[in-house]
Amino acid sequence: MRFRFALLFPLLLLAACAGSRPDGGALEVTTVAAPGATEHELLVAATRERAKTGPAMFNGERSTGLDFADLSISVPPNHTTGDIEWPSPLPGDPTKQFVARSLAYVDGADAFRARLRARVAALPKGRRAVAVIVHGFNNDFDEAVFRATQIVHDTGFDGVTVLFTWASRGSVFDYVYDRDSATIARDGLEDLLRIASESGVEDLFVFAHSMGNWATIEALRQAKIAGHGDFNGKLRTVVLAAPDIDVDVFKAEMRVIGRPKYPFVLFSSSDDQALWLSGLIAGEKPRLGAYTEDKEAIADLGVIVIDISATAATDSLAHNKFAVVLPDFVSRLGERLRRGDQLATGRGSLSETTRGLGDSLGSLVGNTAGAVITLPAYLLTLPIRAVGG
Repeated sequence: MRFRFALLFPLLLLAACAGSRPDGGALEVTTVAAPGATEHELLVAATRERAKTGPAMFNGERSTGLDFADLSISVPPNHTTGDIEWPSPLPGDPTKQFVARSLAYVDGADAFRARLRARVAALPKGRRAVAVIVHGFNNDFDEAVFRATQIVHDTGFDGVTVLFTWASRGSVFDYVYDRDSATIARDGLEDLLRIASESGVEDLFVFAHSMGNWATIEALRQAKIAGHGDFNGKLRTVVLAAPDIDVDVFKAEMRVIGRPKYPFVLFSSSDDQALWLSGLIAGEKPRLGAYTEDKEAIADLGVIVIDISATAATDSLAHNKFAVVLPDFVSRLGERLRRGDQLATGRGSLSETTRGLGDSLGSLVGNTAGAVITLPAYLLTLPIRAVGG
């Protein structure tokens, strides 16, 4: 036990120093607009309490139900892909940093539904997409907002973005609290996905990072048991980035969920030190996002496994490698979707699926150093003419 703690303590200190978010909050509205900056609108659904003091909108304590907000965040023209340029001093310099342009609570689910429907309806038919982003462990509200904005900006997503934010306290020393908060949040996430599926949306995407994957998989499992696992046929690709989930638990959950019509996409890396630490806390059981030994078995649950172990990390714990790979992958995936390839794994469209996957993922391998992709066997065993077209 003493040896284990000796390994654990310096890693906790490293994790505590890894982020550059300022103390006391980072969201303060500025009326200054910068030439070349890009503004992104985010709807927010939260299982956090509203903050009672200070500039933050929500704190790290749990609410009894969903609460809502509507934000506009500006990304500077000199933004570096994968990074968050934190505002300091507040409210920040919009020519160089992420800044808040507007912050407002939305009172009640009905008002939130109306805003979501209006934004979906404003999109052209055929492009009415919603992306629900679920953050990970050790994310306070401000970081969750900026990270969601960074993901949307870097991937070029042009639909409606909804941040689902659960009650993380934003501290590396609150792992168990955060884990329990993510479990509690599964009901709220299931409700949000149902609301989104009824908004007039054509394509509903989910992106989850780290511990947010636990809430996501739990919500999808609940929805399957309740009989609406495809959310009115709107659910498309679910991206699992560095998931902090026990491998055996994930396999059991996926057996309930069933092989999805649209493949899940998993980004994993064997050198993810944050997930190594999580596995140590969990009795030395491997976490899905750092597990690269049994990729074929994971893939055949209906998951595209993208092993980015050999890809260079941009953070000290190698926990945010997805930020390097994701924009390139999503841009190619988005192009395939715009050309009519829905990545369906239903029996009637396997030929088109495989051709689309071959193009999109083949391009990713060619442009992302060290990425290794494992497809489900049922895609790889199609006739050669179906794959090559």
